[in-house]
Amino acid sequence: MHPTQSTLDLNLLVALDALLEEESVGGAALRLHLSAPAMSRTLARIRKALGDPVLVRSGQAMIPTPRALAIRAEVHELVERTATLFAPSELDLRTLERTFTLQADDSIVTVMGAPLLDRLRREAPGVALRFLAEGPEETRGLRDGRIDLEIGVIDGAPPEIRVEPLIRDQPVGVVRAGHPLLDGEPTAERFAAAEHLTVSRRGRFEGPIDARLAERGLRRRVVASAPTFSSALVMLTVTDLVGRAARRLHASTIERFGLVAFDLPVEVPSPRIDLAWHRRYDADAAHAWLRRVIRETVADVVDRP
Repeated sequence: MHPTQSTLDLNLLVALDALLEEESVGGAALRLHLSAPAMSRTLARIRKALGDPVLVRSGQAMIPTPRALAIRAEVHELVERTATLFAPSELDLRTLERTFTLQADDSIVTVMGAPLLDRLRREAPGVALRFLAEGPEETRGLRDGRIDLEIGVIDGAPPEIRVEPLIRDQPVGVVRAGHPLLDGEPTAERFAAAEHLTVSRRGRFEGPIDARLAERGLRRRVVASAPTFSSALVMLTVTDLVGRAARRLHASTIERFGLVAFDLPVEVPSPRIDLAWHRRYDADAAHAWLRRVIRETVADVVDRP
């Protein structure tokens, strides 16, 4: 094959990967530092090469075709493998240009998002992070290459997924300063009698706390469920609702919101927060660097006075 044609094909592959991840001509153009018209012309060439529309309009959005969905993971892996193949043998963070996609619970992003970005801006200004909300797919995004790293409670990961413990933290109750529950000991009876706010992306009202209270013949009154940790904290500041957080991981955030943490009157499991990635990135120097930065950022947040 002629060298020019090889370069052309590789460029189209990179563009296709961006289009399938962004599902937007404008988004892919920004990612690849191209103009929207240039990206549209590239999409037309991709459509001709594949014999498939790739992206079709649905209302105000664009959605991938069945063919595009079928090849998305393979395209992304090919682009990543090519980038690794031609990367310098020694990692130069000052010239590194790469976008990493992280999937994490909102409470984790709320706490470590800013310090993580601050460090990346100092060490590798060409690196960008895409934070995705924790989803119901578990490790599927890691397997198909849509996600570089996942942070959260990870159970039952398949053998090709590496899982490394980050922190195990104790749950605590959280209320506004001056909350009636803080006037005296927050016993199990007083705790159960208060109005509670849960955090669940699926809108669940019950959790491990309810099982422990039930063992004592108690039932708490949950009056609301918030989809994210940050939205729950806002609601706790202006109500008498009782929420929950992690003692060390969320300490600075609790203080920033002017809230008060207290020991739960029942023992509940301390969940372990893990860092997970696909083994295809084990030898990827840039990926290994980001994993180290995340470990150190979490340690800094937890150990902060």
